[in-house]
Amino acid sequence: MQYDTLIQPDNGQAATLIHVTDKSRFEAWLALQPDAVRTAVKAQKFEGGAKDIAILPADKPGEWSVAAGVTDVSASGLWHLAKLADSLPEGTYRLADYDASEAMLGWMLGQYRYHEYLSEPKLTGPRVLLVKEPARIAMAALQAAATALVRDLVNRPAGDLGPNALEAEAKRIAKAHKAEVTVTAGEPLEAGYPLIHAVGKAAAREHAPRLIELEWGDPRHPRVAIVGKGITFDTGGLDIKPSTGMRLMKKDMGGAAHALALAELIMAAHLPVRLHMLVAAAENSISGNAMRPGDIIKSRKGITVEIDNTDAEGRLVLADALTKAIEDKAELIIDFATLTGAARVALGPDLPAMFSNDDSVAIGLLAASKAATDPLWHMPLWAPYMEMLDSDIADTSNSGGGFAGAVTAALFLQKFVPDNVPWVHLDTFAWRPSSKPGRPKGGEALGLRAVFRYLAETYPAR
Repeated sequence: MQYDTLIQPDNGQAATLIHVTDKSRFEAWLALQPDAVRTAVKAQKFEGGAKDIAILPADKPGEWSVAAGVTDVSASGLWHLAKLADSLPEGTYRLADYDASEAMLGWMLGQYRYHEYLSEPKLTGPRVLLVKEPARIAMAALQAAATALVRDLVNRPAGDLGPNALEAEAKRIAKAHKAEVTVTAGEPLEAGYPLIHAVGKAAAREHAPRLIELEWGDPRHPRVAIVGKGITFDTGGLDIKPSTGMRLMKKDMGGAAHALALAELIMAAHLPVRLHMLVAAAENSISGNAMRPGDIIKSRKGITVEIDNTDAEGRLVLADALTKAIEDKAELIIDFATLTGAARVALGPDLPAMFSNDDSVAIGLLAASKAATDPLWHMPLWAPYMEMLDSDIADTSNSGGGFAGAVTAALFLQKFVPDNVPWVHLDTFAWRPSSKPGRPKGGEALGLRAVFRYLAETYPAR
């Protein structure tokens, strides 16, 4: 979908009018309407409640307008217009006395559909919104496209989206923005990135593991590394998941989807950074050569890791990728990963858990997440829990046991990042279990817009 076509500058074109109100202003608005409109409003039980919609008659035959309820007319909420964009028929619309502002993105995403595997998809024409703030359209469209990319990749079944497909996506993005892609696989991966190799070595040949790197930008600019966990399917390995836990594991590459989408956003917005995107891609499968509980693997950094649980594999692939980012002199590292169920138990599906070794970066990200209506929740790197990762026979275990699972997973990653390099770890769900306006059930970008806003404010385009 071409999201930049869904919102256009208002140059006086013919359009259906949308009246926006809320509960507190509803009676005053209604009092100004003609009898026919008041009758229609009463018949449809419209009272200005958030997400309520009513179709209103007009003076001329065949013409009509819309009444839409929002939470607060005085504040343009991101999702205020999303249900309208989903529900209204194909056509062109104009807002009456309402600033679209932040709601532009919600209007675009309200029209997102995933129908790649439907033999007879229910296709609808575009709902185009005319606005008085044309300068906002391009950025809203970029963010809508990035969000849609995350959703598309996460929704795609694992049989059609293995590590090779993530590589192809990285190359597509690189070609569009004149970036460079490097892929390490096979024997070089085994020798140079032993944790990534160990996690993915049991997969079929066509789903062989690899490290995918994309580089873009002026080498003189600050080097920013974006790292994504790309476990394209997670059986749990020999510590196999139950069927209920495995059903959604096509989404375990959600971190990689975020990294790819964020990389494209950074390049499209021409942020003055030297971008280094790293996707550690593997399928955690089961076969005779799968890694075993009790195995000890020496990481790229040289830290030996005892495999306490083969289902704690995402942190393993991230560890080798983080090491490479450090070797290449990253000045800021942000990783995305669908890492722990513990984060979901603590915070639910909508709140990514954010860990950072730099308080100033964490504070900046929290402010950006609030401004972007893309919430994050700051979690502690609680050092006393590091002992939960102790191993009797290796430098560390890969699992900290039953307590504080999201914290111990982050602490494991911290072992691979020096204290003097600002680092952020986002444990995101990348999935929406139920639908909301503009946010259908399925793959979802959670934390993407918050991080992009932070980067755009930290490294403003010139």
